[in-house]
Amino acid sequence: MEKSKVYFTDLRVHDGDTLPGKLQRLIRKAGIGKIDFTDQYVAIKMHFGEPGNLAFLRPNYAKAVADVVKELGGRPFLTDCNTLYVGGRKNALDHIDSAYGNGFVPYATGCHVLIADGLKGTDEELVPVKNGEYVKEAKIGRAVMDADVFISLTHFKGHEATGFGGTLKNIGMGCGSRAGKMEMHSAGKPHVDQDLCVGCGKCTRICAHGAAAVNEEIKKASIDHAKCVGCGRCIGVCPKDAVQPASDEANDILNCKIAEYSMAVCQDRPCFHISLVIDVSPFCDCHAENDAAIVPDVGMFASFDPVALDMACVDAVNAQPPLRNSMLGDSVEQHTHEDRDHFGRVSPDTNWKSSIEHAVKIGLGSAEYEIVNIK
Repeated sequence: MEKSKVYFTDLRVHDGDTLPGKLQRLIRKAGIGKIDFTDQYVAIKMHFGEPGNLAFLRPNYAKAVADVVKELGGRPFLTDCNTLYVGGRKNALDHIDSAYGNGFVPYATGCHVLIADGLKGTDEELVPVKNGEYVKEAKIGRAVMDADVFISLTHFKGHEATGFGGTLKNIGMGCGSRAGKMEMHSAGKPHVDQDLCVGCGKCTRICAHGAAAVNEEIKKASIDHAKCVGCGRCIGVCPKDAVQPASDEANDILNCKIAEYSMAVCQDRPCFHISLVIDVSPFCDCHAENDAAIVPDVGMFASFDPVALDMACVDAVNAQPPLRNSMLGDSVEQHTHEDRDHFGRVSPDTNWKSSIEHAVKIGLGSAEYEIVNIK
């Protein structure tokens, strides 16, 4: 099988050049112009950063990509789906506020922000997954599926559950609706924290299966798991965050489900993928903080193959020396043997290889790649 091409440029610039300019050269050389963007709606999927986190990609990079799309005749928008957990991006209003607060305003990026799964994370489309083993129908934010062209713009970093957070994570987990995220994270079904519940009954009204009910004596809700189908809508409507998901899926299976959700998003339409290996924090941008980068900044990568792109970024990070005064640097100082699995060292309970292996197995892409250097 022919190796997939992954295009790379470093972060060196000279007078008259800029990093956004280098990113534009990179994606043009990588072949983004081969896609017919004329009058097409183009979803640029990225992470806007949880409020308090400063490792997320700067809006300048989003503008660079959006400007190229517009030059090619497309109509771009920036997008993400609401979070499963409680935070600054749980509903579309808070999510847009967070995006704007982190600089992703239309005046800065040249395009609008659309939260793909709607106000409460329930606006989804059921998408059959080609070759799906764990997921037969993925629950994807509707605006993502309404787009004619899909582009992922990823901040490559570590992740406490998946090992690393790269292109597959950005696509698969990022494009899942609230119910989709719960399906990936959970082997079980949601439950009610009785201490937080106020008995408002919103969960009972939205449940189509009669699984949620309020005990009128104690004014507390509960969920009958025999009736519950795990759609997650009750999580979205609860005003007190009392309805909580069961985050009990094994990390390897989580990675496999993410790969299958990525397949659902990418299958049967033009896609292009960009990954920036900068500010490689040990954990996800969903944290309301970011620890020091674990390795030096590497550069910018682009490819039509999301699997090869992730593999190239993993290899690039593992080739870097650990930075002192970081989680990885602290770990290396405590061990004498050489270990080039930086992500495994930072999060030893994870297995990042499972996402790559499963993505290859279901036909999403190839782990074999060839680097093409761009000045």
